[in-house]
Amino acid sequence: MNWKSILSVLGGIICFTSCSEPPPKPGEAAPPNILLIVSEDNGPDIGVYGVEGLSTPNLDRLASEGILFERAFVTYSVCSPSRGTIFTGLYPHQNGQIGLATHRYRMYEDITNTLPVLMKQAGYQTGCLGKLHVNPEEALPFDFYPIKGSNFAKKNLPAYAQEASRFMRASDEPFFLMVNYPDVHFPLQRQVEGMPANPLTGRDVDAALPFIGADSERLRAFTANYYNSMMRLDESIGMLLDSLEATGKANETLIVYLGDHGAQFSRAKCSNYEAGLRVPSIMRWEGKIAEGRRTNQLISTVDLLPTLLDAAGAEISEELPGFSLLPLAEGEIDSLTRKYVFAGGTGSAAFFYYPRRSVRDERFKLIVNLLPERENPKYYYYAQHFNQHFAGGTTLEEIAAAPVFVKAAYERWKSPPSYELYDLEKDPYEFYDLSEDPAYRPVLNRLRTALEVWQEETRDPFRDRRILDKFTAEVDSIMKKYADGGYSKDPEFEWNYHEYFR
Repeated sequence: MNWKSILSVLGGIICFTSCSEPPPKPGEAAPPNILLIVSEDNGPDIGVYGVEGLSTPNLDRLASEGILFERAFVTYSVCSPSRGTIFTGLYPHQNGQIGLATHRYRMYEDITNTLPVLMKQAGYQTGCLGKLHVNPEEALPFDFYPIKGSNFAKKNLPAYAQEASRFMRASDEPFFLMVNYPDVHFPLQRQVEGMPANPLTGRDVDAALPFIGADSERLRAFTANYYNSMMRLDESIGMLLDSLEATGKANETLIVYLGDHGAQFSRAKCSNYEAGLRVPSIMRWEGKIAEGRRTNQLISTVDLLPTLLDAAGAEISEELPGFSLLPLAEGEIDSLTRKYVFAGGTGSAAFFYYPRRSVRDERFKLIVNLLPERENPKYYYYAQHFNQHFAGGTTLEEIAAAPVFVKAAYERWKSPPSYELYDLEKDPYEFYDLSEDPAYRPVLNRLRTALEVWQEETRDPFRDRRILDKFTAEVDSIMKKYADGGYSKDPEFEWNYHEYFR
């Protein structure tokens, strides 16, 4: 199978209507329907990933009927940049969505070959439920988009399955439907409209999430509600899968589930630690993907768009940095050629600014902090509970009561060195930095070289210190003018980085 073929030149003309493909030839398989399920703000905290104490029977069953990716990663541990990768197959610095859409970051004007556009060109009816959270939304012209917005209150969750059913039944043409679930985004709710059916309390949790390191009755209560949100997510996905089954189209549908990044606790969302970048990822396609498969291959969300295009029988641009995962999922190959996965980050908003890059291989992770002379503002935003979205952050008192090695990790997160190096086999929660250990200098140098090559190949603007300094000056000038962070509400405000990043 040619899973890295060349996308034909489109000449800048975008088809904003459904583009019909000729019917398959006799003996040629019709393209599948595609159901893409994306959940917000959760790591692989699902029963099938070995997490005990919560019930996720629908996701567990989905994994048992397809393939589970043990080591799947996003390109940036914040919503908009991560979703920008899902929609374009590009790293955030390649597509321009380097921060939150609500803070006026946006994709470059020439980013036109987005997921719904390419699916339309492949002959699909396209639909979306839930928030998009990238700019401009006009670059994502879904045919069907009845549920918009974030829905952080998690109201009327059955409507997602109901609207999905209406869309999936509406046409005999193949459909592409993206369903975005908000269940695990802060504020965390113990129970909403009877979901989950049997919520946990802090007394049901043995300890806070392990990457947090600290522990307290308060953190256990937040962990319990995080698990409750995961169980509510599972119930919602169960309703969606039931709706698909009722259409009679389940056996001709590729289902892909993944998270958009990790949970919003300290040392997770907004960081380059594993708790921020590692996500659940499952694929099911009856008759194509063998049941009950698991793989340890390193995969990234840059692989999602090539995979969907491959499934649709469309060509894949060689400009895309990712791979189709279908040969791996279908068992045609045993492994990918990828040795490393990469991630970026700028802080997601002007007042969160802290630029960094990271690379990991089978065992080790290197984080490069580009402005080590500065403190990481996210430390205090979490510790002081900046708003309801940061309410689960570890307080200064909880950090002070933690073991010495945990306190050291929080201090490193607050005031990072130029390099952080972790042995993920021995230290999966990244508490012990090895960057100053001479015995690991060859590992650090190898990963640093791999990161530099990736920056060159993907034209990362921050590989040039002059551009990094210019962007830093832009951020600082914004914060000087808008000390309260009100730039995002100023109708005259625009970021200037588009003018000099490329």
